[in-house]
Amino acid sequence: MFSIAALVPSPPMLVPELCGRVPVSGSDPDDPTVVLRAAALAAAATLAATADRWFVVGVDSHDRIYGSATRGTFRGFGADVVVGLGPAGAEPGPADAQLPLPLLIAGWLREQAAPRISVRARLFAADASPAACAEAGAALRAELDSEQDPYAVLVVADGAATLTVKAPGYLDERAHEVQHDLDAALRTGSRVGLAGLEPELCAALLVDGRAAYQVLGGLFAADSADPRVRTLYQGAPFGVGYDVSVWEPGGQEGSGE
Repeated sequence: MFSIAALVPSPPMLVPELCGRVPVSGSDPDDPTVVLRAAALAAAATLAATADRWFVVGVDSHDRIYGSATRGTFRGFGADVVVGLGPAGAEPGPADAQLPLPLLIAGWLREQAAPRISVRARLFAADASPAACAEAGAALRAELDSEQDPYAVLVVADGAATLTVKAPGYLDERAHEVQHDLDAALRTGSRVGLAGLEPELCAALLVDGRAAYQVLGGLFAADSADPRVRTLYQGAPFGVGYDVSVWEPGGQEGSGE
């Protein structure tokens, strides 16, 4: 049975070792990286407290499904931090240095919040149509609802990467309005708002998570009302739109901190 979903972004800086240090007590509470990391860990902990079966959704160049034996490394981002979608076996397989970032982030969060569980994942093609994404989300919901045990869905997705001159895609003046509307849809769980994201515009503005956001909307399509959303973080400290939130089926009650 589908029980809960969480949304997190995919910046590698969530992993302390990639920032050149490990977390210590007394870390600067105003450091945006520290704040974002704490929110992502809190979202993962909420999933772990609710369900011991997870399904991960993200975006890549093409559609692909991954099993719990998948292992990867952040070596390409500066440190050989190995993570997996399930506990390492007695003879763990090699870590994939090319594993897509959404899976690396999902694996890291799994290991921090629920190291004993195994998860499955699906990455959707970046150019998947809104209709296909909505259908995939609805199909995933039906599949999880057919299971007896509670299931959680972890969505790893980023907003516009063109919000400032220092952003990965530099500044695009159109990005602020698009990100504003996206932020509002995510805060309120607006299925209509997520369905309305335009693929071509999102691609131009480097809204890399567009397909995953629309799968998330489809996950709640069968409900009588928009989901309840608790927003843990929303901002763009490095010129990229980030959202961390927890989503549950039911009537809309607004966001919280």
